[in-house]
Amino acid sequence: MPHNSGGTGFVAGVHHLLSERFDLFLGIVVLLLGVIAGILTRRYVRRLLRRFDVPRAVEGTPFERTARNVGTSTVGVLANLCGLFVLVLGTVIALQVANASAQSLLTDQLSRFFRQLFIAAVVLIAGVIAGDKLELYLRERLRSIKLPEVNLLPAAVKYSVFYVAGLIALAQVGVATLPLLVLLAAYAFGVVFIGGLATRPLLAAGAAGIYLLLTEPYAIGDEVELDGRRGIVQEIDVFVTRIDAGDEEFTVPNSRVFADSIVVVRD
Repeated sequence: MPHNSGGTGFVAGVHHLLSERFDLFLGIVVLLLGVIAGILTRRYVRRLLRRFDVPRAVEGTPFERTARNVGTSTVGVLANLCGLFVLVLGTVIALQVANASAQSLLTDQLSRFFRQLFIAAVVLIAGVIAGDKLELYLRERLRSIKLPEVNLLPAAVKYSVFYVAGLIALAQVGVATLPLLVLLAAYAFGVVFIGGLATRPLLAAGAAGIYLLLTEPYAIGDEVELDGRRGIVQEIDVFVTRIDAGDEEFTVPNSRVFADSIVVVRD
């Protein structure tokens, strides 16, 4: 009877050892599959982003220039990030397979953490790219408006996008959301209040421009006089009126048209 008990224990020990060896072997296989999946994911994401013409969309942004300076690109950063995430996820699963009983809780926590970290990183990168792109677009659209306050608007929009992206990223990694929402509300109020004060001349010019476009007191091709200078109206938009004075062309904010009383010359 004792002999049978010892034999049973020996068999159980061998079975346990073989089970551990098998789990270790299976974990190594999963790890190798994770490496392969990470490489394939990196290549696929790179091709997918190029197919959607992402390199042209981010061209000229500060993030793209910074990436180029370190020998990569926005597409490369996103592709490497996705490949790294798959590799880390494969590693976590491999650890769990290799020793499921001891590592289950730890690997679950690691898997959740890296997933949240990946989403946060993608949100941050997307926010930086979107903010830079919006700044470039607004600067291009507002280039013709000769008001100093206008230069604040693209930067305010860019950093607003950065701020929101940062809040979302921090929330993903477990930072308390209530203080972030309070900060967001305070920031939004500050942007609206300070932005309203800074762009007051722009808002006045816009309101005057809408009135001029609706009432048409003068039109393109009319000869006008403003501040003792005569010229031909070349363009009227919401914010400014462009006047050609022969040897020079000057751009007048539409609010000045009301303040200085532009005169239409009738010969």
